[in-house]
Amino acid sequence: MTLTIALIIVGGLLLVAVLAHGVWTARKAGPRRAEAQIEPRLTEPGLNEGDASAHGAKRDPSLDAIEGGDLASRLALKPHARKASPRLDALIDAIASLTVDAPLSAEVALAHYPPTRRAGTKPFQIEGLNTVNGEWELPLPGQHYSEFQAGVQLANRSGALNQIEYSEFVQKVQDFADGLGAFAQFPDMLDVVARARELDGFASEHDAQLAVVLRSRGAAWSVGYVQQMAARNGLVPGAVPGRLVMPSDEEGAPPILVLSFDAQAALAEDPQQSAVRELSLSLDVPQTPESAEPFAAWQQAARAIAADIEAEITDDRSQVVNLHAFASIGQELNTLYLALASHDLAAGSMAARRLFS
Repeated sequence: MTLTIALIIVGGLLLVAVLAHGVWTARKAGPRRAEAQIEPRLTEPGLNEGDASAHGAKRDPSLDAIEGGDLASRLALKPHARKASPRLDALIDAIASLTVDAPLSAEVALAHYPPTRRAGTKPFQIEGLNTVNGEWELPLPGQHYSEFQAGVQLANRSGALNQIEYSEFVQKVQDFADGLGAFAQFPDMLDVVARARELDGFASEHDAQLAVVLRSRGAAWSVGYVQQMAARNGLVPGAVPGRLVMPSDEEGAPPILVLSFDAQAALAEDPQQSAVRELSLSLDVPQTPESAEPFAAWQQAARAIAADIEAEITDDRSQVVNLHAFASIGQELNTLYLALASHDLAAGSMAARRLFS
């Protein structure tokens, strides 16, 4: 009897050991997980949950896994520069003038606004000349305007404004003018299209969107782990799943850096089990002022995050990006910054952000 009991005990211990080893092996083989942290509720500035819902975006379930007490405090206390409002600019817009017999209220003007302010792939807007401060602005309730002007963007990353898009702009603005009883004068179509092609040619030659790929050297990472490591380097969850951003100091400005990964993994029910083996860290050069040193931030974030998650820094062809490669890119960027500034399109300016969008 004693021998039987002893064998049962030994067998039970062996079974427990086998099960424990299986659990340990499975955990070791699975993606690296984030350490338990207090949920900070940080998101991309200017885009809260209400904004995301309004645009049909889904909340990333892995947000609960991010690290952040100290980071949350820093971002909460960090002041933002005032958000700049887009203005019509003769450099990148074709502008039509609208003359009215007498000043009109903003309410009257807004009642006749086109339902959409796009002509094909090009945005356009209508401004009024405020009778009180003499400034051109988007009509504000309670204000009166003695003149109006409408402008359509000549080019963006979708290409140059074409004749069909310009005709659509003319039609929508003419309908607006008719509603106000205004007289509209439009630039010549052929001149506008020629300007658009010239501007698009310059933009195509001076656009730069830098990206490196962080590839796992060994074990995959869980989404929660990626979020946690990114947070250590100043990146917070973006407005859409699979996107983390380094926010700009300027309110409403595009993020300085974007770290992106598989959106399906970000939407997994258990972010600790979803496996990610590749991340992309990108910098949109024309969208951020040179003074913010975005290139240095991009390089430092790439190297720091790669070290934290044990990843290799490569380009989109899987070639390793080393310090020499970063230095070469930095030299080319200096030339690009000078070229943009010499054409009144300095990186990070409102005109540059609109053109390179």
